[in-house]
Amino acid sequence: MNLKDYIASVENFPKEGILFRDITPLMADGKAFKYATDQIVEFAKNKDVNLVVGPEARGFIFGCPVAYELNTGFIPVRKPGKLPRETVDVKYALEYGHNELSIHKGDIKKGSRVLIVDDLLATGGTIKATIDLVESQGGIVAGVAFLIELVDLNGRDLLKNYNVLSLIKY
Repeated sequence: MNLKDYIASVENFPKEGILFRDITPLMADGKAFKYATDQIVEFAKNKDVNLVVGPEARGFIFGCPVAYELNTGFIPVRKPGKLPRETVDVKYALEYGHNELSIHKGDIKKGSRVLIVDDLLATGGTIKATIDLVESQGGIVAGVAFLIELVDLNGRDLLKNYNVLSLIKY
């Protein structure tokens, strides 16, 4: 299945000069969504993963069904103030600004083998921050999986020490 057939390109969103890759057509098609999810699950099967972590919000969309299929737990990574218990936080740069991410302290146990799932690898800032959160809790990043990779933004450069899967490359 050619997953690019299910991605819409939107010019000048969210700001002038950006070509946004819209994944909602893929999510709306059950067969394409299942195919993409199954590809990520297949990537994770030989990595002895016992947790899936996904940054909000689209990491939830792909991470939850992957966790379900792997029979593992899912841990959300959120923006500050969105998690009710004590958190561990990290600040990072992204392609058009700065941001901060949080995870519940103690949700990832030392030695947990974690698959990080998100929709897009661009500059790598969000995923590197997510990796830092996982590793700060003693987790081991067994793999990182994306639906889309924007190759020209070189986000993979921050992930050289990790197993990376990108289903679609632009």
